[in-house]
Amino acid sequence: MRKILGLTRYAVVVPAVASIVGALLLMAQGSIEMVMVVIDSVMSEKYLKDTIVDVLTAVDAILLGTVLLVIGYGLYELFIDTDLEVPAWLQVHDLDDLKSKLIGVVVAIVAVVFVGVFVDSNRADEVVAYGVGAGALVAGLALFALATKKTDKSPKEKRA
Repeated sequence: MRKILGLTRYAVVVPAVASIVGALLLMAQGSIEMVMVVIDSVMSEKYLKDTIVDVLTAVDAILLGTVLLVIGYGLYELFIDTDLEVPAWLQVHDLDDLKSKLIGVVVAIVAVVFVGVFVDSNRADEVVAYGVGAGALVAGLALFALATKKTDKSPKEKRA
């Protein structure tokens, strides 16, 4: 029974690979969109604000791809192969590591979306609502990270 339970960890391979494939797709689409924005901006007389919104939309797709990549790598590293060769900042040793990495990327996405709304003249009336919502979300994530943060101190150090 113990052996069977140990093998169930490999069920995570499917969502990990799916996350990585989704990440690659979003990053490719975001990059293609960025190239198209550059070509369109150079070839036509497009307003700067429209170009900014288009660039931020492409960046948003790339950042969302980054979230999926972090999730895919993190799940794979946590459940399958702890010796996966990734940069030090992407290494995941426990769920708290994965959580903190995801919070950082989500905050970046929220910032990009807010700036997109801020510069989009067609949505000027939504800026305050988005700003308050984005601020509340970032504050909530910060509180969550702070409240669930592990301390690295041993029991002996805590008593001292």
